[in-house]
Amino acid sequence: MRIAFFVNSIEGEAGYYTTTSLALAAIARGHDVCYLTPGDFVLRPDDSLMIRATVLKSGKPKKADAFVNALQGGQAEIETIDISEVDVLFLRNDPSEDADERPWAAHVGSIFGRLAAERGVLTVNDPDGLARAQNKLYFQGFPEAVRPTTLISKSIEEIRAFIDEQKQGVILKPLQGSGGKNVFKIASSREANLNQIFEAVSGEGYLIAQSYLPDATAGDIRLFLMNGRPLQRDGAYAAFRRVPAQGEVRSNINAAGTAAAAEITPEILAVAEMVRPKLVEDGMFLVGLDIVGDKILEINVFTPGGLPDVAGLHGIDLSPDVIIALEQKVEMRMNYAGRLSNRTLATL
Repeated sequence: MRIAFFVNSIEGEAGYYTTTSLALAAIARGHDVCYLTPGDFVLRPDDSLMIRATVLKSGKPKKADAFVNALQGGQAEIETIDISEVDVLFLRNDPSEDADERPWAAHVGSIFGRLAAERGVLTVNDPDGLARAQNKLYFQGFPEAVRPTTLISKSIEEIRAFIDEQKQGVILKPLQGSGGKNVFKIASSREANLNQIFEAVSGEGYLIAQSYLPDATAGDIRLFLMNGRPLQRDGAYAAFRRVPAQGEVRSNINAAGTAAAAEITPEILAVAEMVRPKLVEDGMFLVGLDIVGDKILEINVFTPGGLPDVAGLHGIDLSPDVIIALEQKVEMRMNYAGRLSNRTLATL
């Protein structure tokens, strides 16, 4: 099986990324892997879809840092491949990283991913589903019971009024974004710097104001779902607590947050079950939920990260389970050619 990982850039990959862990798991199971970026698709006049894939010339490093170094260094080369020679296209880019500097690249994954799916390539997460999830407004389509009280607006007056209604304060962040960028906790509409915060965040478009959940001081729980259900093996869940640094409202790992063990309670599993139907309907194969109490703060459908953290905390690497699920889907596609849509297959 050949798996192509679609990422923002080759030079931006790192050994601690979940994508790296998935690639190494695929190699360990005897599969070929390659990487491609937003500029690597070619649609030729004969309607053939090609990819300019980054592949390793020789050798299959077993360590994460060695693999990434080989991918970024002289051990890799560009090989032009017909997409029909790829079994799985795994879309693992973050559109918000490209939104400012190269907006043309932000939606390439869903656009060309749709063409790949039309040509019989298993494409996950489903590109049509990802197209609907290009910003945090997607979150509003899930059951109200799992969402914090939320306002979406570009009006400072609306936001001030909303803050006044929330006794615990609010979290203010851009509608389009990830990684904890421009996320602020506002305790009162009378805060002196509210106007400056509003100007900084609203420059990126619409804003989301969410009621602050006091339990968030202890961090949130990142729980992976695969095929709409919690990813686990023998009772060990692909989950961990993201603990914010002292004095920091964000628990994102790239914002100095740290990973700690998390207990997965029946209440957390009930929250996951409430969002399962829509995730399955939208073909979301691998997803990360960020949960506080009985509420979900974020649903990460593009590049949910943390599988290496799970492995480090619990000594169980669940990346092979993801690859095994893809193997099963490819086999199902062969057995039911033309009878299963990409979206259906993505979460079977």
